[in-house]
Amino acid sequence: MNTKQLISEAVSLPVEERALVVDSLLRSLNQPESEIDRKWANLAKLRLVEIRSKAVKAVPGTEVFEKIWERFEK
Repeated sequence: MNTKQLISEAVSLPVEERALVVDSLLRSLNQPESEIDRKWANLAKLRLVEIRSKAVKAVPGTEVFEKIWERFEK
């Protein structure tokens, strides 16, 4: 399999699996070693569990940015 085929295959994956591929590739380039990186990774895992269990409601990014722009326009 060449690079172009690999990319085409990866792009066809579901979003969560693509995110795992991207994360794995980025980790291979920049190995996280610091305590801060571990804390962020743990927080991200916690947030994912909260979203999947419906303990919290996800807010679409467009809605978040709209609210931010409204604050700056006042």
